Amino acid sequence: MKKVKDFFWKQNMTVKELIMGFDSLGYQASELAEAEKVILKMKRGGAKVFLTFTSNMVTSGLRGFFAQLCKFKIPDILVTTSGSIEEDIMKALGEGFELGSFNADDTALHERGENRVGNLIIRNESYMKFEDKISQILEKIYVKKKRIMSSELLKEIGLQLGDEDSILFQAAKNNIPIYCPGIADSSFGFQLFMFQQKHSDFIVDTIQDMQRVVSDLSFDEKKGLISLGGSISKHYAVFAALLSGGFDYAVYMTTSSSQSGSMSGATTQEAKSWGKLKDDGEAATVKGDVTITFPLVMCSVLDELEGME
Repeated sequence: MKKVKDFFWKQNMTVKELIMGFDSLGYQASELAEAEKVILKMKRGGAKVFLTFTSNMVTSGLRGFFAQLCKFKIPDILVTTSGSIEEDIMKALGEGFELGSFNADDTALHERGENRVGNLIIRNESYMKFEDKISQILEKIYVKKKRIMSSELLKEIGLQLGDEDSILFQAAKNNIPIYCPGIADSSFGFQLFMFQQKHSDFIVDTIQDMQRVVSDLSFDEKKGLISLGGSISKHYAVFAALLSGGFDYAVYMTTSSSQSGSMSGATTQEAKSWGKLKDDGEAATVKGDVTITFPLVMCSVLDELEGME
């Protein structure tokens, strides 16, 4: 059994050295170190890696990091929620979100046309610019194709953005499919609805996406999951893997509790009862804010992988 070791700072300590120090520290620090090991095993083992995340993470500065990971081809498949799409496009258009306060006067924010996500602020003007741009993009796509899978739609949008820090752009450029099973649940979904009012033959087919993601996985290949948060994006990935034998590796990062019975709080152990994670699958669950835990783990992973090349 591993023994607890005291943690010590040293000058010019690297992220990798910090995570190594976490390994025997205890509590969530040790889980964070274990998560790094599992992700490295995914990549070194040639697993097909799912990265799932929710829109609040794209609201934050993690958006550019997700795009960078796509550029490095760390994930093979992305699954996210619809708000991620619109906010990635907003930022690609140059819209800047602002840091506010968790204790802001929300009535005053509303009167100023400002919308709060935790301690981040999105202005109504950002949505207006997004709506103008997405209608232009959809018109171009409509000329090419009337019925389209949502993953194809997101690739087409990404290719039109041309922003190196955009998740949509980098995923499209590096042939990483983005699945968005709840595509209607956002301003982006509403714009699709409005576009369809003008073009009744325009169909975004989310069911066809299920056929694509399921047929793209096999029992023979290894599969890994990095799930940030939870919700529909997490479940879509675990269900797809379930149909081909379950994940070999899984890392969950969440602030949710398993006591509620929610998908966001469901543990990797619970996943084994469904066959979503193999009985001998390697896994780690890190409880904490993903804006802290995920960059720490992935910066250490990237340093390690670069050392292998």
